[in-house]
Amino acid sequence: MLKFVKGNLENIDNVQIYPMISLLIFFVFFVVLFYWVITAKKEHIKEVSNIPLEDDTNHQNEKIL
Repeated sequence: MLKFVKGNLENIDNVQIYPMISLLIFFVFFVVLFYWVITAKKEHIKEVSNIPLEDDTNHQNEKIL
């Protein structure tokens, strides 16, 4: 299986740039994610972290009223 993939990739000009581009995209994504986590407001983090613990019936009743 690898022989078929390797053979096709050898025919592409400048194929060595694709791993570098994918690494760069991966690195930039996690740097931006890290920046967002560091700069996020504590109130927002606390509110979002409590979402799984909240009871859905309370919110449904509030929406009806």
